[in-house]
Amino acid sequence: MKSLNYITPKLFSILKGYNSESFLKDIISGIIVAIIALPLSIALAIASGVNPEQGLYTAIIAGFFISFLGGSRVQIGGPTAAFVIIIYGIIAQHGTGGLALATIMAGIIMILMGVFKLGNLIKFIPKTITIGFTFGIAISIFAGQLKDFFGLSMDEVPSEFIDKIIAYANKIQTIHPMTLAVGVIALLIQIFWPKISRKIPGSLIAIIVTTLLVKLFDLNVPVIGDLYTIKAGFPAFQTPDISFSLVKKLISPAFTIAILASIESLLSCVVADGMIGGHHRSNAELVGQGVANIMSALFGGIPATGAIARTAANVKNGGRTPIAGIVHAVTLLLILLFLMPYASMIPMSALASILIMVAYNMSGIKTFGRMIKTAPKSDIAVLVITLVLTVLFDLVVAIEVGMILAVFLFMKRMADTSQVKSWIYKEDVNENEISENMDLKKVPSNTLVYEISGPMFFGADNYLDITDTNNKKVLILRMRNVPAMDISGLETLENTLAFCRKRGITLILSHLNPQPLKVLKKGEFIEKIGQENICENIDASLSRAEMII
Repeated sequence: MKSLNYITPKLFSILKGYNSESFLKDIISGIIVAIIALPLSIALAIASGVNPEQGLYTAIIAGFFISFLGGSRVQIGGPTAAFVIIIYGIIAQHGTGGLALATIMAGIIMILMGVFKLGNLIKFIPKTITIGFTFGIAISIFAGQLKDFFGLSMDEVPSEFIDKIIAYANKIQTIHPMTLAVGVIALLIQIFWPKISRKIPGSLIAIIVTTLLVKLFDLNVPVIGDLYTIKAGFPAFQTPDISFSLVKKLISPAFTIAILASIESLLSCVVADGMIGGHHRSNAELVGQGVANIMSALFGGIPATGAIARTAANVKNGGRTPIAGIVHAVTLLLILLFLMPYASMIPMSALASILIMVAYNMSGIKTFGRMIKTAPKSDIAVLVITLVLTVLFDLVVAIEVGMILAVFLFMKRMADTSQVKSWIYKEDVNENEISENMDLKKVPSNTLVYEISGPMFFGADNYLDITDTNNKKVLILRMRNVPAMDISGLETLENTLAFCRKRGITLILSHLNPQPLKVLKKGEFIEKIGQENICENIDASLSRAEMII
């Protein structure tokens, strides 16, 4: 059992010292977070192209399993804005059945990632990519709310960004003043309410106020009930149709859901750790997230992940164990069972205003602006390209292209650090020019010393341009600054050895680090050069050269 500690849910670790005081704090925090999650879950579901109650299904089912099986003490799970564009695109191409299957596949991928201890690999996705696609998603979400916010008379809103903007421009004359007024009121409440209270979310107050306005004054404003039939009651278990051809089509979206859910959930865990001074289990979190997404799909929900804002609210309101997340799910279940019919009276423009605020808060516009000003041009290129591809195409393309660009740029930077240079010899330098930092050593006659710095890999210029080999008997390659080597680096050394043997020169390698030494052993290079010509340090190498000469 000890070997499985890395995927043991955090809940099981905290039960031993759990007491009534902690339980009371978790109950209060769980109820408050549920109130925060209620309007967001409904709004995100509608923006994703599914029925309002499916957002609550997700917050209830996925939220429960993320808390029950996850690796964080305080993580709150549910639908998030990051998935809106992906879900909308999958439904447009493959329907709700395709979405369910893609979500289940994503859940399986996340479970495997956790089991095989890949939780730490998420950190290798560059910040330029995460900031780029997050800002791109925010722009897409904002654009998707303009129809309901302005009350435009449109039958279908195009899914493509450019087509959407053109369609809005063509219908600009159909703006409905009363709908717009309700949306503006809801927006202003969300902006200024935090100055009054941070305990109760502004989004909930905005919904209550605008719903009462529309109902009491009988305003001609579209509400949820005009477009959707909201179902109360516990969601039914359902399995999607599975076919090999559909699985092939959904592989790419499933990986995108899995990667995005992993990034957002683990980022949320890191933020929460900083707030409570804790330490999450990244692989257990991935397993919990995977199970949560599978169960969400089987009960009519949509993809879910850890929600940073809701998790932060949980911490601020006293939640310190996964029990708070479970209470949050149970509270939402009670609302679904008994209060859901009232949701049909919520104005669509109020929901649109909530999502406009979500888009602004998730955009990270200040971070984006700072990166544009301070980052290297190559990073800015990755940032902007990822943003543009997210908005104009989709997140799958954006992440794929962004990662490829980032990898190539990283390899170029590593290659630029690789250098091969000849030593400065003590006898060639005027005594007055020798500084204390030069640390020049006496080199035997007829001996060349070259120093290699940086990784020796396929992207680096590893060609050893060795000059002045006339009458030389020994070549020392000092490799203390070579941290890593691949097959291309090995080939460079083999070519250098062949070059030396043609000219009767003995090749000595000095100060090999563990990884390059392992590559040379595996490639049987040690046998070719001779174990005696592999020296521990430069002093041993110079002594070996003295002996040869």
